[in-house]
Amino acid sequence: ATIDAGSGGSTTDKCVYLCGNSLGLQPKRTQTRLNQYLATWATQGVQGHFKPLEGSPLPTWLDADERAAQLIAPIVGASEAEVAVMQTLTANLHLLMSAFYRPDINGKHKIMLESKAFPSDHFAVETQLRHHGLDPSTSMITLTSASSPEDNILTTSEIISAITAHASSTALLLLPGIQYYTGQLLDIPTITAHAHKHSIFVIWDLAHAVGNVPLHLHDWDVDAAAWCSYKYLNGGPGCIAGMFVHSRNSTVTRAITDEKPEEGYTNRLAGWWGNDKRTRFVMANKFHPVKGAAGFQLSNPSVMDITSLSASLELFHEAGGVGRLREKSVRLTAFLEELLLGEEGIVGEEESSLFRIITPRDPEQRGAQLSLMLKPGLLETVMRELEKRAVIVDERRPDVIRVAPAPLYNTFEDCIGFVEAFAAALKVARAERGT
Repeated sequence: ATIDAGSGGSTTDKCVYLCGNSLGLQPKRTQTRLNQYLATWATQGVQGHFKPLEGSPLPTWLDADERAAQLIAPIVGASEAEVAVMQTLTANLHLLMSAFYRPDINGKHKIMLESKAFPSDHFAVETQLRHHGLDPSTSMITLTSASSPEDNILTTSEIISAITAHASSTALLLLPGIQYYTGQLLDIPTITAHAHKHSIFVIWDLAHAVGNVPLHLHDWDVDAAAWCSYKYLNGGPGCIAGMFVHSRNSTVTRAITDEKPEEGYTNRLAGWWGNDKRTRFVMANKFHPVKGAAGFQLSNPSVMDITSLSASLELFHEAGGVGRLREKSVRLTAFLEELLLGEEGIVGEEESSLFRIITPRDPEQRGAQLSLMLKPGLLETVMRELEKRAVIVDERRPDVIRVAPAPLYNTFEDCIGFVEAFAAALKVARAERGT
């Protein structure tokens, strides 16, 4: 990977970048597509919504979200109608819960999530409960691993047992496809199927799974899901997110001319961009939702964001899809693991005692990321020394380094570069600690 030196656009300084699980790198194509978008805006003004610019491959702004949905659908294993590119991750979680969380105070009213959920997910659940007049202390179930309490690697059997135990009072299950801290890939189809046996609606947070591992949301019968796009999808910082709503949960059964707006579709918080295109610009106060996930859209989306994201999604298609990239990813992460734990001599025996890998060893239970748990008090020194050696990874306090070789742009050489720098950083940390 390279760093833009900032003067004249030259890229003279090189680094090892294994931080795509936090922010994906910018595809070269992104600048080209954004310049084409800017050209449309500059020359067409408001007509860019409807009039294509001659010679530009970009869709009109009215159709930009539709084009992005076409590109993202195969990445999450869904039909085009089941996905929408919109909003941000947490906003989409709130929108999904507003539509599908229907608590019964005398029956099913609880929401189940993991005890170490990403804080934004935890806050979303807490505030949804309070919005319904419920107390999180009695309506929120947080899962903790009995077999791995320190790392909280939740086994499938532990999750299944918790669902069974709380089935009579649980209305909704919110879990991550890949846990952000540990890098654990959960068994989405098995957990989903078991929750459905107990009439529990399931929403998956796929922030660390989308673009990382193959997903088959429709075939797995997932109810709904949401994700961001700035990690493995390389959309750019804070770029527009996405959601999946299974076709059975987004059906529009009444004709567009029907005069009964309260009937025929799942109730949701709505906006004009979720209205059918044929009547969207009529400006009548009658909501006729687009069929599918697109009917959950609110305002017109940022076309700049969609253009940036679509530039990267084009590359996923040209690379053969997530399945093809996953084949390389499994080899890359296994190679990184072997370098860290093997007998190649890169990491000395004394340095090896200063960390452990908390991510599951089984490739089927992880994505690209390995999470390294350091001995207490080493993180600051190790991160400082890695930065000195032009190695970029992600830290999660108090003691974890997250290392993610993204198959779209990382190489086996990057893994070697990281491990060499990591070994050197550990030596410095050990010397400073006097051990």
